[in-house]
Amino acid sequence: MNAEERVRELRRLLDEASYKYYVLDAPDMSDYDYDMMLRELEELEAQHPELVTPESPTQRVGGKAVEAFAEVVHEAPLESLQDVFSFEELEAFGQRVAEAVGEAEFDVEPKIDGLSVALRYENGIFVQGATRGNGAVGEDVTENLRTIRSLPLRLEGAPEHLVVRGEVYMSKKVFRILNAERERDEKPLFANPRNAAAGSLRQLDPKIAAERRLDIICFNIQAVTGRSFEKHSETLEFLRSLRFPTVPHMEYGSVRECWERIRAIGDDRDQFDFDIDGAVIKVNSLAQRTQLGSTAKAPRWAVAFKYPPEKKETRVTDIVIQVGRTGVLTPKAILEPVRLAGTTVTNATLHNQDFIAERDIRIGDTVLVQKAGEIIPEVLCVNLSKRPADSVPYEFPAVCPECGAPVKRDEGGAAIRCQGAECPAQRLRHIVHFASRAGMDIEGLGIAVAQLLIDNDLIKSAGDIYFLSVQDIAALPGMGKKSAENLISAIESSKSNGLVKLLGSLGIPQVGQAAAKVLARRFGSMEALESAAIEELTDTEDVGPVTAQNIRSWLDSDQAMHLLGLLKKAGVDMTYSEDVSDRRFEGKIFVLTGALSKYTRDEAGEIIERMGGKTASSVSKKTSYVLAGENAGSKLTKAQSLGIQIITEDEFETMIS
Repeated sequence: MNAEERVRELRRLLDEASYKYYVLDAPDMSDYDYDMMLRELEELEAQHPELVTPESPTQRVGGKAVEAFAEVVHEAPLESLQDVFSFEELEAFGQRVAEAVGEAEFDVEPKIDGLSVALRYENGIFVQGATRGNGAVGEDVTENLRTIRSLPLRLEGAPEHLVVRGEVYMSKKVFRILNAERERDEKPLFANPRNAAAGSLRQLDPKIAAERRLDIICFNIQAVTGRSFEKHSETLEFLRSLRFPTVPHMEYGSVRECWERIRAIGDDRDQFDFDIDGAVIKVNSLAQRTQLGSTAKAPRWAVAFKYPPEKKETRVTDIVIQVGRTGVLTPKAILEPVRLAGTTVTNATLHNQDFIAERDIRIGDTVLVQKAGEIIPEVLCVNLSKRPADSVPYEFPAVCPECGAPVKRDEGGAAIRCQGAECPAQRLRHIVHFASRAGMDIEGLGIAVAQLLIDNDLIKSAGDIYFLSVQDIAALPGMGKKSAENLISAIESSKSNGLVKLLGSLGIPQVGQAAAKVLARRFGSMEALESAAIEELTDTEDVGPVTAQNIRSWLDSDQAMHLLGLLKKAGVDMTYSEDVSDRRFEGKIFVLTGALSKYTRDEAGEIIERMGGKTASSVSKKTSYVLAGENAGSKLTKAQSLGIQIITEDEFETMIS
């Protein structure tokens, strides 16, 4: 078998495996075999670039970041639907249809709560995808759509020209996973899967879209050549035969039967892996659809029934505090079990102290609850007429319920956060940050290994990292002696990183890399910093009163003292020494923009600062150089207008060599 034949065979096998995994939910190939096959295909395509095609599985995340999305004029309008909210309104729709075309058959589908897109295929190859936009004009999001594993990039036996309408969504499972990851990384949480899907699909960088693990369901043929159909249900069967994931649907002969199906979908909506915000009722006959036509806003042959949010009363039996991985204290109401939107609800988030105070929620209160976005139970209000006579206002704790450390409200925010340096609830986050590139840069100690060490009770804080042995690590699942030796070597090497890296790794509130450098230069050692008074800290360049108080409070805590004691005992260097051997960029200010291929921006910035220069986030007349990578945007334009010298990565390498 020659290279071209093997490439075709590998693509066929990988496409088949993806279809069974992502569409049929019936995988028959192990992840390892898939990865090995994909690697072989990548190697063959690298050796024979003439064999690379857009529909290859290797090209799903091949696009580059763009400055903006191009406009796409839709071949057929992506119309919105008229909403109905009761059986009477649905029955009125059925009567209008009967008066216009006589007896009609209907198709009922769940209405996926996502982002509508049009997918264009030419000769079976996916060539373009666009958002709905205003229905007539959308945005080109082709590269982001390629990242969706359930979307076929190549169709077998497809017509010459095909445009399909689908709904991009984020599954409930992925939504929960992503929000857990974002909470760990101290990023804002997504409000609901619909917003998360919409934001992900409109990312300018396809790599970010790929990380969001979006999915799609197709529900209409917008345009097709060489094929004709009599019913909408036939078009869905045709799409299914082409291996598109299609919307579940059922055909009915009367509006009354449709109503029963709508109620059943509503009762079972928690069974779907995707969010729904209603059910769609469509005339099945395509000829009757043509007769009915459309208004200026919506088709006359379809309506969307919207489910009202279900609200019920229940009693708050307790309020408990959960400590997240970022240290935020989140109150949760424990409820008497109540059935809502198809599931039994036993608790609801109370968000923060302000939320409780504004609604005056107390233990023992009868409250009205609903599911926000049909997913997250929330308390709407208190029924004061049912409040017990002996109830008292709820008091938020002054110390962390996990570790007993003081808690503090974020400056200008609603979050109340544990200040403990060794809080068990924040253990994974603290350790991962400590070992990260922005921290002590311990190669090999990422999230998975950190969790493994914690789960096996080998470390309780970042200080314990330096007391691990090769034997401890080698005995862990999936590690082995060589991996253990490499990790211990990286840990030992990190001891000599110095005070700047150490300060940036400790998680002191408002002390990042920039503040760590300022503090290290000002005090020279951890010992001097530990004994610094508030006034000395405030007098330090770029350290304000709030940051100074955060530093002093952190250093004075028992947990911080214990952590620093471990690090001192391990022999971690806690002093600062400035490398003054090369100051070639003394007095020069660099602005970095665009995607760099040889360095991360942090790495390039560290090199510049090590050589005496400074970095800035915006271009001004004081800027000396703009280091521009691919897809550099407005900063590059401003630099050109000001006549500032623009350098490439190659030129930067020459400057630092």
